[in-house]
Amino acid sequence: MANRGPFDGKAVITGAGKSQIGRRLGRTGLELTVEAVLRAIADAGLDIDDIDGIASYPGPGVPDPGFSGAGIVDVRNALGLRCRWYMSSLETAGQIGPAIEACMAVTLGLANHVVVFRSVWESTAAAQAGGGRASVLFGGGKLPPHLEWVAPFGALSAANWLAMPAQRYMHEFGLTREQLGAIAINARRNAARNPDAIYRDPLTMDDYLGARMISEPLCLYDCDVPCDGATAVVISRRDAAKGLPRHPLTVESVGPGMFERATWDQRADLTTMAAHDSAATLWQNTTLTPKDVDMAQIYDGFSFLTVMWLEALGFCEHGRVGEFIEGGERIALDGELPINTSGGQLSGGRLHGMGFLHEACVQMWGEGGERQAPKIPEVVAVGVGGGPVAGSMLLSSR
Repeated sequence: MANRGPFDGKAVITGAGKSQIGRRLGRTGLELTVEAVLRAIADAGLDIDDIDGIASYPGPGVPDPGFSGAGIVDVRNALGLRCRWYMSSLETAGQIGPAIEACMAVTLGLANHVVVFRSVWESTAAAQAGGGRASVLFGGGKLPPHLEWVAPFGALSAANWLAMPAQRYMHEFGLTREQLGAIAINARRNAARNPDAIYRDPLTMDDYLGARMISEPLCLYDCDVPCDGATAVVISRRDAAKGLPRHPLTVESVGPGMFERATWDQRADLTTMAAHDSAATLWQNTTLTPKDVDMAQIYDGFSFLTVMWLEALGFCEHGRVGEFIEGGERIALDGELPINTSGGQLSGGRLHGMGFLHEACVQMWGEGGERQAPKIPEVVAVGVGGGPVAGSMLLSSR
């Protein structure tokens, strides 16, 4: 009998929803969150009273208010949820860490149907703050540990932190800017088919190479797009999902592993990231392999993070991502491994992780519209997070 992974086939996704997505929508984070949550519940064919669990990332206490649209307490209070299980945390396996924990909860019988959400309203929050930068300070005016070393040099942006390992990878393995540009151009091509995407105008290689540099080698189009929006999924116990309208998507495996210190710059091999740890545990927990995967929805907060996930998940050998993505044909919508079919965060908008899980569900249910892959995928890998934060999930409709 086939190994059904750590949840023995008991954890399934039964619904998915998203709110309005846009720039400076002027709506509150809670409003957007509730919209996505209600749509996910309805998509699953459930009522509010059926939901007995809730989970989210990052929870309260983040320094930038736009980074978290709402917490689980806000949503529970707004909808009157009676929850037998709940959680939220910033220190978890990437932005889909709560989805991984929800799978554990339903497998153990702690809940029947858990709604998991992620919401942001960074675009509106920045506008309300007069366009100022988000704070990088923790309580008491103290810098996070990794910033104590780079802040004196003005490296306060994640673009700076990711540019350094990108430079190292290019030096070690010969990755070129043209190859990296294939990630951004593919994202824009897919976004053009997505009516909810932020940027839909065509993007050429000349446009990419001519764009202003943000932190070498990362240019403007290597960086994701702040926006307002929320996404949610419903994770159910399989026997509680009987009779629901959706074909349940089985969570075959998850990758919550972290093998080294949670730092941006102190890994033993600076050409790897936490994504490599996450992916290693993903494949250890299933008999499926990278060759079984039909599609990948993988994090592109910066284009180089997509490079890391492609390699970490085993779609190409270490150091040979450039060859894999060159020209973009292999990762295109009609390629052998379509990626980020909604436009990802580079063009679709920075929904900060959960948007990739939502898009995986849309594609597996064959509801992508103009951006639907020619072959409806049966197995999809989802990888979320960057630097020292990562979580992955393997979904199957078989």
